[in-house]
Amino acid sequence: MRVTQTMLSRNMLSNLSTSYERLGKYQDQLNTQKKISRPSDDPVVAMKGVTYRRNLQEVEQFKRNFSEAYNWMDNSDASLDKAGQALHRIRELIVQSSTDTYDEGQRKSISEEISQLKEHLVEIANTKVGDKYIFNGTDTLSKPVDASASPIKVSNNSNPIQFELSKGVFIPVNVNPQVVFTEDLFKDVEGLILSLENPNSDSNSISPYLDKIEGHLDNVTNARANLGARANRVELMEERIDQQEIISKKVMSDNEDIDFEKVVTELLAQESVHRAALSVGSRIIQPTLMDFLR
Repeated sequence: MRVTQTMLSRNMLSNLSTSYERLGKYQDQLNTQKKISRPSDDPVVAMKGVTYRRNLQEVEQFKRNFSEAYNWMDNSDASLDKAGQALHRIRELIVQSSTDTYDEGQRKSISEEISQLKEHLVEIANTKVGDKYIFNGTDTLSKPVDASASPIKVSNNSNPIQFELSKGVFIPVNVNPQVVFTEDLFKDVEGLILSLENPNSDSNSISPYLDKIEGHLDNVTNARANLGARANRVELMEERIDQQEIISKKVMSDNEDIDFEKVVTELLAQESVHRAALSVGSRIIQPTLMDFLR
């Protein structure tokens, strides 16, 4: 095949164009710190990147869910602690007033303190975090305890509030109000107050409330223990999600991010190749008719 000057020039220009593309590629990688700037650069890397990024986004959503879960659990635990303290105090007052040595005036004072503790229990049952009631199941926008009703009315919504803290794993973060803040609790406290205010009451009419209040106190203690067990599980799950986040970021970085030293080395090598190509090309396209005539 006859090789002409035009063919040599065309091949030389094609090689120079390829060299420029490689130089541009390495410069783009150094500027962006990424292996590719568009999917067409490497479809495999691009597809893997989509998958890895989706996995990381899921992990980051789980971490946000953990923050919300802790918010619910911590506030629920603090509220149960306050409820337990109130019931402990009511129990102490029952023990004090169940002796016949207490006169009507002393029992009246105790009934007034228990009335305040009852109001305190209502406030605890109606605890809000932000704009949500935490002791009304999934009906978080409605007040669970209506103290204006007689007897006190309590909502019966016991549906769990659940957060997805791992792929397909939903953990309830609230306390079942039907176990703790029940209508029986407030009915028993109100009955105790009436007995204390009744001048004809004696220790026999007051002491039965001791077992009832202790039962409600046990309910609070058990609910708090159950909440604590779930909180421990959430902490273990969070540790695992933290590890997944580290792994996901590493895998995504290995897939997308450049090896800086390697790219710099390749760029310098390509620059040397490019200069050599320019030098050779200048000799190929240099001869003209005037060169031969000389």
